[in-house]
Amino acid sequence: VQLQASGGGFVQAGGALRLACEASGRPMRIINMGWHRQAPGKQREVVALFWFSSARATNYTDSVKGRFAISRDNGKDAISLQMNSLRPDDTAVYYCSLNDFGRHYWGQGTQVTVSS
Repeated sequence: VQLQASGGGFVQAGGALRLACEASGRPMRIINMGWHRQAPGKQREVVALFWFSSARATNYTDSVKGRFAISRDNGKDAISLQMNSLRPDDTAVYYCSLNDFGRHYWGQGTQVTVSS
């Protein structure tokens, strides 16, 4: 399984960006896909998860609730992350992830930089 991430870039505070991630290969059973981020000098943290069950539940870290929205592209093993009202503390490298029946895969990181 490989993950191809796109999006990211540079934006001023209050702006918006959209990240996309598509899986290729043959996942056995996708439990969830999501986005994580790592800022300089900090540990990687979960930003948002989309669960591929019939419930299609989502989880967000507290700092992005109400500003970010994760969604699944219809019929695809692909997700997007709409990021609104961006703040300087959202600056980080963002990584797409996939949980394939307990086996975790990571995409290449994409830089998001928010200027004040």
